[in-house]
Amino acid sequence: MIALTAISGKEFYLNCELIYRIDRSFDTIITLTDGKTVRVSETEKEIVEKVIQYKRKIYNGFSEGEL
Repeated sequence: MIALTAISGKEFYLNCELIYRIDRSFDTIITLTDGKTVRVSETEKEIVEKVIQYKRKIYNGFSEGEL
């Protein structure tokens, strides 16, 4: 899961395996595989980098302190 910031300023965690697409207008809009959308403060590039970092941890292994 990756940490993101909702437009309201509240931080939440999103299962990045559910991301279908990411679009940028005034806000960044994440469309999930079930068709629901989430608006976040992060840019699409920041989200992609968070997903890459998350996947590296999963595939390369990590210790409990790195969660």
